Amino acid sequence: MTRELKNQPARLLIAVGLTLACGVVLRRPAQAADAPPAEAVILTPRAGPQPRLNGARVFGLRPGHPCLYTVAATGERPMTFSAEGLPAGLALDPCSGRLTGATTERGMFNVRVQARNIRGTAQRALRLVVGDQICLTPPMGWNSWNCFAGAVTAEKVKAAADAMVASGLIQHGWQYINIDDFWQVHRDSTDPTLQGPHRDAQGRILPNPRFPDMKELADYIHSRGLKAGLYSSPGPWTCGGCVASWQHELQDAQSYAAWGFDYLKYDWCSYDDVAPRGKKRTLDDLKKPYLVMRDALRQQPRDIVFSLCQYGMGQVWEWGAAVGGHCWRTTGDITDTWESLSEIGFSQAGHEPFAGPGHWNDPDMLIVGLVGWGPQLHPTRLTPHEQYTHISLWCLLSSPLLIGCDMTRLDEFTLGLLTNDEVLEVNQDPLGRQAARVVQEGEGEVWAKDMEDGSKAVGLFNRGAQETRVRAPWSVLGLQGKHKVRDLWRQRNLGEFDGPFEASVPAHGVVLVRIFKLAS
Repeated sequence: MTRELKNQPARLLIAVGLTLACGVVLRRPAQAADAPPAEAVILTPRAGPQPRLNGARVFGLRPGHPCLYTVAATGERPMTFSAEGLPAGLALDPCSGRLTGATTERGMFNVRVQARNIRGTAQRALRLVVGDQICLTPPMGWNSWNCFAGAVTAEKVKAAADAMVASGLIQHGWQYINIDDFWQVHRDSTDPTLQGPHRDAQGRILPNPRFPDMKELADYIHSRGLKAGLYSSPGPWTCGGCVASWQHELQDAQSYAAWGFDYLKYDWCSYDDVAPRGKKRTLDDLKKPYLVMRDALRQQPRDIVFSLCQYGMGQVWEWGAAVGGHCWRTTGDITDTWESLSEIGFSQAGHEPFAGPGHWNDPDMLIVGLVGWGPQLHPTRLTPHEQYTHISLWCLLSSPLLIGCDMTRLDEFTLGLLTNDEVLEVNQDPLGRQAARVVQEGEGEVWAKDMEDGSKAVGLFNRGAQETRVRAPWSVLGLQGKHKVRDLWRQRNLGEFDGPFEASVPAHGVVLVRIFKLAS
């Protein structure tokens, strides 16, 4: 599936009209003229003033490469940070909590991180792995496509970085600001902001006039404690018709590294125009362009996450890691409808053997908040229950979490979806397991994920249009005896159960729990 702008349907701009009622309920616009308004109940409790350390508990980097890792911590500011056990060459800034520098020491370092404010102190372990593997937990960040598409500019990207910090998302582990298509020059657009020379005299790629200084842009993102990503294609043109990397792969990788980018989304698109013809496409044909760019990226003195985007062709989950991918799209493009969300999300069953630290299945970006694929935006057409299903399922799937909305206009409900640390811990668990579907009865499904501490994250989903009860037997979860069950969205214990656990689940909704063995 490609994303040619000329084929994009016109999007109706719906007034946001979100108002807070009693601090917990928001009114959404009607989905259609004859549909009643839906209530968006904010389940995520507000973060307290005491320090709480969030985000990934494991981080990988390569020896000698520059490091940037912001310790995520909620709580009243000012806050100071410290770390014990860092390898030589790395340092933690006590005011910003940013881990920077470079180290040549290989190995696993158990670092003790501390955050302190006037309300108290929080500590926890950070496993720092210096070696050949990066992206040890799924990337969490923002991508420009689902809101701005071909209307993206450097100013909008900077505003997104500012918003990730100002909204507090950075303090929950969100870290990437990724530019999708349309930072390059377009092949035939009459828009002067997309025109210009494609490459310089040495063959180096040139950005369009909307992006006058790519290094300055990456530096700006880094100055906010965040990482920078961008986009290209192995073909001559991107999906939107901009200059891509065909026959310039090494030069482009060198440019990305010199500018300071940390993430590359590499989209198949026009590679069909240059791939071998006259025969059935082979697995080697599918792998080739990604191997070429993998080799180019590996020559750079910088850690760059390599995201393959080729829509699941050739069962890419089976070989994406072998061509250097840190994550790979398993499906076509998602849209903000229940049909798209459910078809993509629940079709991930069976892919779990191929996910793990450093290599992740990617069922596409998040479709909450204000989206629109162009300059005009509208509130997501997902109901509130469908949005809880979306975030819960993507976290259980250990999927990359890439926000697709305009972060400068986040409403309280969307912010609640994106800042629940107990839910995000399911996604960022160091064990790196992807959930498997263990029950499928009628419209009810149960998905379960093993966690590093021995607990299980379990999602009870209702794909039907009517509320129903969903049951998770201990036998299918591999459990015996009494266990504690905790509601992750509400962050409260539900009690002790000797199996099974069951709940009433709203239409297109979810109950997300974590099940812990009782101490003996």
